[in-house]
Amino acid sequence: MAATPQKPAAATPRRKVSRHRGEGQWAAGHFTPLNGNEQFKKDDDGLNVRTRIETIYSKRGFDSIDPNDLRGRMRWWGLYTQRKPGIDGGKTAILEPEELDDKYFMLRVRIDGGRLSTEQLRVIGEISQEFARGTADITDRQNVQYHWIRIEDVPEIWNRLEAVGLSTTEACGDTPRVVLGSPVAGIAEDEIIDGSPAIDEIQRRIIGNKAFSNLPRKFKSAISGSPLLDVAHEINDIAFVGVNHPEHGPGFDLWVGGGLSTNPKIGVRLGAWVPLDEVPDVYEGVISIFRDYGYRRLRTRARLKFLVADWGAEKFRQVLEDEYLKRKLVDGPAPDQPVARWRDHVGVHRQKDGRFYVGFAPRVGRVDGTTLTKIADLAEAHGSGRVRTTVEQKMIVLDVEEAQVESLVEALEALDLTAKPSPFRRGTMACTGIEYCKLAIVETKQRGSSLIDELERRIPDFDEPLTININGCPNACARIQVADIGLKGQLVLDAQGEQVEGFQVHLGGALGLEAGFGRKVRGLKVTSEELPDYVERVLKRFQAEREEGERFAAWVTRASEEALS
Repeated sequence: MAATPQKPAAATPRRKVSRHRGEGQWAAGHFTPLNGNEQFKKDDDGLNVRTRIETIYSKRGFDSIDPNDLRGRMRWWGLYTQRKPGIDGGKTAILEPEELDDKYFMLRVRIDGGRLSTEQLRVIGEISQEFARGTADITDRQNVQYHWIRIEDVPEIWNRLEAVGLSTTEACGDTPRVVLGSPVAGIAEDEIIDGSPAIDEIQRRIIGNKAFSNLPRKFKSAISGSPLLDVAHEINDIAFVGVNHPEHGPGFDLWVGGGLSTNPKIGVRLGAWVPLDEVPDVYEGVISIFRDYGYRRLRTRARLKFLVADWGAEKFRQVLEDEYLKRKLVDGPAPDQPVARWRDHVGVHRQKDGRFYVGFAPRVGRVDGTTLTKIADLAEAHGSGRVRTTVEQKMIVLDVEEAQVESLVEALEALDLTAKPSPFRRGTMACTGIEYCKLAIVETKQRGSSLIDELERRIPDFDEPLTININGCPNACARIQVADIGLKGQLVLDAQGEQVEGFQVHLGGALGLEAGFGRKVRGLKVTSEELPDYVERVLKRFQAEREEGERFAAWVTRASEEALS
């Protein structure tokens, strides 16, 4: 009998071969753009858009702007489209970008170290009056932000800023943003070390350099030799904190990987002491690690904090030393706990040269061009040609002779710029909010200003240092997670079941060597209208229950949810 024919063996399915993309790290050979942002950066460096702005867009108008330039590369020169008026917060996450865009821009002027001459401040004020409908907000990163900027006016604004040594270069975008610095660098009596020379060298070497203009996302940095820890070093990608080494003397303690937004992380110490003249080299090494090893696959994981969290401090330091610096760093001490509770330099303080500096508090960073030019005039009239901005949305006039102090304080008071603010005026910050920001859900600046007035009226005897930070969305530009009272804008239901503007509440956050994130009370949300009542209620409970010398944040950790509701 013939053999039964055998069926041919089934072919083994071939595995689909695909190149592993990992997290999009360049150092691992993953150069293929993995999202739209990485694609437009690969197509053309963001710094190149300036030529198109000057030669095409400013001449042909808003409608001529390429979309990848409009919502991407123009940020490399400090330009964001602002929110179209009349769009409520409920539509923020629903509408397409082109539906939210107004035909006007926010323009951010970078002020590294918060350092300004009165000539520069006057030019900032004049530009505000002529081109920005008077707007000129002071940010919590020492910058000034204009609104209502027309693309047609941008080249002239650049010309005027650059004529006095200012710029908007890489004030936004996936770039090395403004370098924060102590606003009293070089003049404070208690300063450990002046970091200004390092800020100058970083500006010269890094800013506008195409070797560092395509980062996975923004790169935030801070350098301060003040024992007050006055630059929020804990929440920057890189920070240099003044310390005294027992053998080597004054220098800086190196921190990396801080940041807030929707995944907040406190920066970590690498345990390394850096002398002043080596700060720019170490900065360049850390930003190069971010460029080469940073995650580019998902925008939500593209900040340095995620790489630091995955690697840990020991590996990060080893890579920095072995691959980038080619030498070992010196081990060093941690900074001391700051003695003062306020870190904003508000008030009258003696300088090391015997003169004084005067710090004052605008309302939630909201000023205008006319006010800024008046501040420049006042500073010059009282013997100073220098002013500073702070990371708390405050300003400082430097180099005031003792005989001129009282006169300056009175003149500032007349402009509603008090050097003797209440804790509420001093400690309340607010982001831009729905007035101009396309990401915002609620109004912030006016809400913060009115909250100050209400609390001053209702609790006039409150004298405890307190921070109230108001943010229009979850992105934490106003640092809500590290405030005593942090308010995250969202839509909530009122007593009638209607959807209205309101806030999720974070309580007991802090910066400093006891840095930590605020506590969220389960289900605690307040409407904007209820906000003064709520804050008054909580602060009066704190006053009634606090132990001797107890800080608000410490009370929050032990208070019941009922007391915090």
